[in-house]
Amino acid sequence: MNSRRDFLKSSAGLAATWAASPMAGAQSPPAASLPKVHFGGAEISRLVMGCNQFYGYSHFNTLLDQLMVEWNTSDRVSQTLLQCQQNGINTYQSSHHARELADLDLFRAKGGNMHLIHVDGEKGPVEETVRRSGAFALYHHGEVTDRLFRAGQMDQVEEYTKKVRQAGVKVGIGTHKPEVVEYAEEHGWDVDFYVLCAYNRTRTPEEIRRMLGVLPLPASELYLETDPHRAYQVARKTSKTCFLFKVLAAGRLARSPEMVDQAFKDAFDNIKPQDCIIVGMFPRFQDEVKENCDRVRRILNFKS
Repeated sequence: MNSRRDFLKSSAGLAATWAASPMAGAQSPPAASLPKVHFGGAEISRLVMGCNQFYGYSHFNTLLDQLMVEWNTSDRVSQTLLQCQQNGINTYQSSHHARELADLDLFRAKGGNMHLIHVDGEKGPVEETVRRSGAFALYHHGEVTDRLFRAGQMDQVEEYTKKVRQAGVKVGIGTHKPEVVEYAEEHGWDVDFYVLCAYNRTRTPEEIRRMLGVLPLPASELYLETDPHRAYQVARKTSKTCFLFKVLAAGRLARSPEMVDQAFKDAFDNIKPQDCIIVGMFPRFQDEVKENCDRVRRILNFKS
């Protein structure tokens, strides 16, 4: 080389050529793996990524909601989903949030690809929701289900499940109430899966007072430590795949790694081998994605 400048230019060119070569791609760390179950014609990870934290639904307080919304830009959402994929999570519980489809498009544009289990906000025809989201499974929104259950209008939920069946994807019902699952099972509904909260957080004030005699009511949502046992028991009784969510009581059981370990272990120990857990993550302050994936591998004694 005639000069140091020529040498650096040549080196930079070689580096660019190497980065674009197939061999360079082979040097990137391979994606990790997680335990999987067969569902809907796919092999899905037993740890499913939840969407609530992306869009400010902390179920904790409005301050945390705001913090989540401000941090989770579209770019960060797509990066977190890519991180999930790299750590072995291949399934995402996507939402009906207004920004969701744009975020999914960005994720896919960056090379991402995950199985989608989509919660439907019933803002349009079911077929259009399936087409636009790319979901292979669709389920009825849990809070809406619970309201209709209390009102004795479960025929509306059943009618929705029939529309999903006609759309050609897997059919599910979301709920926070184990008795909703029991109801659908007793009536022989044509559904493939349930998305069931570990905690019955949609009790009415009257129900809470009857149970606890508490006045005034709690300032935030009520999470009773006896609830998961009941939810897991109902999940075990049905032959349908169940996706248990809020196993950490919306972060209330995340005060230490040991508490998170115990909550995950309790869930996996008490649900069926074909069941999964949905966990939302907010990796702003620590690498929750890797920590939770490592946790699942350790608890289920799985070598990736």
